Amino acid sequence: MTTTVLALVGSAVDRFHADLSAVYATGFLGAVSDDPEYRVHIAVVTPGGRWQFVDSLDAAVDEGDLTVAQAIERIASLHIDVVVPQMFCLPGMTTYRSMFDLLSVPVLGNRPAVMAMTADKNLARAVVAAAGVSVPQGEVLRAPGATTVPFPVVVKPVDSDNSVGVDVVEDDSNLDAAVREALRYSDAALVEAYVPLGREVRCGIIERDGELVCLPLEEYAVDDANPIRSRTDKLDRSGDGDLYLVAKNSTKAWIVDADDLVTERVWAAARAAYGALGCRHYGLFDFRIDPDGNPWFLEAGLYCSYSPGSVIAVMASAADISVTELFALSLRELKNERPGR
Repeated sequence: MTTTVLALVGSAVDRFHADLSAVYATGFLGAVSDDPEYRVHIAVVTPGGRWQFVDSLDAAVDEGDLTVAQAIERIASLHIDVVVPQMFCLPGMTTYRSMFDLLSVPVLGNRPAVMAMTADKNLARAVVAAAGVSVPQGEVLRAPGATTVPFPVVVKPVDSDNSVGVDVVEDDSNLDAAVREALRYSDAALVEAYVPLGREVRCGIIERDGELVCLPLEEYAVDDANPIRSRTDKLDRSGDGDLYLVAKNSTKAWIVDADDLVTERVWAAARAAYGALGCRHYGLFDFRIDPDGNPWFLEAGLYCSYSPGSVIAVMASAADISVTELFALSLRELKNERPGR
């Protein structure tokens, strides 16, 4: 039986998030569009909140510039079996997923409430710490001022992604400037104890037949000159203005050998974080590894676009799980879920 899929693309917030969505959605569409098991439709939300339904992300719009009400009518007519959310702005992670819940259209991935919780880095830290996972000392500042966290510290916006507004601060003389920069992107700044330079890794988890499967870790380049990852380590634009993924460069990121001593420690912490946060289908967790090999939870990024360039897909590939198999696994988990889960 053919599964009718809606790829939900774009951003109601700004062009950056719309372009980021398009990068990942293009990879997903390339992976599944020719598979006879799926009938794929594409809905694009544009900055400002209008909707477009297109044949491809390069094609002309085939049904105008629609309001939300008109878009809902269009969606009802398509008899969608599952939505694959490709939106990375806060409304895309929460409001738009909730809309499909109200329409009783299944959405692949984590629920809106979980996405909202993990978008707030301080809230996610608190939940994970309560589950026994090591978390750096931290506090939230809503204006420049003193901190009780010992220096050096990392200052970051409490609810922004892609390392915007993030800086390492060695002493209180530079704290106010760092907090002001973080507040350009958020209503609050998270001041977090700097974990001494060791390593920085991500751990992906997927569900397969009701069991949690930890994937090979991805490690990121950090050193004395660049002790934390910056935005330029993740994303950049070409000379033509097209957004692309810097982090896929082999000098920036690589898969960790499964027999590395840090792997089991990170897997254990990631499993605890997954359960504490109430994740489903998949989860993605960032950890800082101190010089003694101890993992410290930094944040959860609960995204998987089912694109070959998506971090979880890269990790799964290292475990001999193709992106199409990964997508099929998640669909199976969604189908087998208990009602109300």
